[in-house]
Amino acid sequence: MIIVTGGAGFIGSALIAELNRRQISDILVVDELGTDQKWKNLRNLSFADYVEKDDFLELVIEDKLDGPVNVVFHLGACSDTTETNATYLVKNNYEYSKLLAQWATDSDIRFIYASSAATYGDGSAGFSDDEEKIEVLRPLNMYGYSKHLFDMWARRAGLLSKIVGLKYFNVFGPNEYHKSDMMSFVVKAFEQIKTTGKVRLFKSYQPEYADGEQVRDFLYVKDAVNMTLFFFDNPYINGIFNIGTGETRTWNDLVIAVFVGMGRKPNIEYIEMPASIRNQYQYFTQADLSKLRRAGYSKQAIPLEDAIRDYIQNYLEKDLYLTGA
Repeated sequence: MIIVTGGAGFIGSALIAELNRRQISDILVVDELGTDQKWKNLRNLSFADYVEKDDFLELVIEDKLDGPVNVVFHLGACSDTTETNATYLVKNNYEYSKLLAQWATDSDIRFIYASSAATYGDGSAGFSDDEEKIEVLRPLNMYGYSKHLFDMWARRAGLLSKIVGLKYFNVFGPNEYHKSDMMSFVVKAFEQIKTTGKVRLFKSYQPEYADGEQVRDFLYVKDAVNMTLFFFDNPYINGIFNIGTGETRTWNDLVIAVFVGMGRKPNIEYIEMPASIRNQYQYFTQADLSKLRRAGYSKQAIPLEDAIRDYIQNYLEKDLYLTGA
């Protein structure tokens, strides 16, 4: 059996869709459905059972899970970068992860978990996934720090030779519709264009970056899933790895691609950035993929323009979700 925590979420449901395409459905989905719409991500998927996250942890602690478990994809977390309740983030993202990782490694179960590029902070310490450099990273928000805490704990506990941590960069694509303010800017730009005919981007407050020329490593969720399953297919490769394209693209590039994907002429307005986030804003992110390449992952990511076109024309405009068929 395969366990996917956060299985009703964005990357989790996309991962299950790909497993289904591989004719794998012996999957236990773990999540917290709450009151948002992420339950819709599960409608097109095949899986053996669903359990709420707190009930699942109780089953693990009491050793009451049915059947042998082969792999745990621990993708569940609060991923809201604006969440300020540090106690909640520590309990949900750090302590929960420690319990699962300890249980999985004690039980000889493959454990693949989601870290985050948010652990790199402002990027001044670089974007290398070298585990020896973990201690020098300084995340800018509490979400990133909660992920960083677990990475550091796993290293100090000597578990990184037994488990896999994946530092996802800016992932976008189908099944993110429930994420509200945390949806990718592809969706936000799509909606702005539909309603106003233009897109608003934050101005730059650093002289080396023109307005809209701040850069990110944007990754299509289909590529993120392929990279994640590389570690499912290669169970003897462990450690922390960056999950991105290895390339930088500007916000202007992304927005222009959305306009083109919608068959519209670009119309961008640059607005003031709220003072509350200016000191936490990343102007540059780029995944260093050299470690992933050395491990044997050779696929190239879908180019940004092609990925956005696919997302818009095959999902957003048709209001469709990923399917395992």
